Amino acid sequence: MSNISKLLEIMARLRDPSDGCPWDRQQDFASIAPYTVEEAYEVADAIARDDRMALKDELGDLLFQVVFHARLAEEAGDFNFDEVAAGIVDKMLRRHPHIFGNAAERAAGARKGGWEQIKTDERARSGDQSALAGVAMALPALKRAQKLGKRASSVGFDWPDRQGVREKIHEELDELEAAVGTRSAGRVEEEFGDLLFAVVNMARHLDVDPEKALAGANHKFARRFRDMESAIAASGKSLQDHSLESLDKHWRAAKKRVG
Repeated sequence: MSNISKLLEIMARLRDPSDGCPWDRQQDFASIAPYTVEEAYEVADAIARDDRMALKDELGDLLFQVVFHARLAEEAGDFNFDEVAAGIVDKMLRRHPHIFGNAAERAAGARKGGWEQIKTDERARSGDQSALAGVAMALPALKRAQKLGKRASSVGFDWPDRQGVREKIHEELDELEAAVGTRSAGRVEEEFGDLLFAVVNMARHLDVDPEKALAGANHKFARRFRDMESAIAASGKSLQDHSLESLDKHWRAAKKRVG
């Protein structure tokens, strides 16, 4: 028996209505979804830490989530794990005609924009004709904003260059300031969201991944802040003992030490 088969049997046993695991039997798609997202992030974390053994473990956890969802669907009579695997097999074959296609398609090789065109054709066949079809609502907000902007740009709805985005950012900053003046929390939140959306579009025009850029900024801030804390603690004081001007000097010193 293959390990995949064993895993499928374990999942079926856990979900057994008479003597399975009480916790596993209580779950549904919605209750499991947060764990699926969490496991995907843990896979990404293991990669970021370059920890291959942890990556192996986290990939197993993520695979279990796929098996869990497939089992729920099988019990409902919708589809099973084999059909999930068959679906991705068909999709990869369809999206790589330069590798798996006929002789003429293989000879033509990979064409620029071919992958996106195939995906566009697939979305059109799904019934949703919008250029934004298939951009998942559950994506992290920065990633969804990036995808929405890219999709809109693909049909010509975009600034011609980053100067236009720059002007939009300034416009949104002004609107945010005006919203702050109204003391309306709802309007401030809305205008702040518009500003973030414009900044993500600037990232797209600069060919920068906003999620990766922000993660880097987070890491840099934490590294500098911890260094500043350590330096101040070594002097026998705490951050609260310093004025803002003094903290700024320590901050600039930390930047020089740790980059």
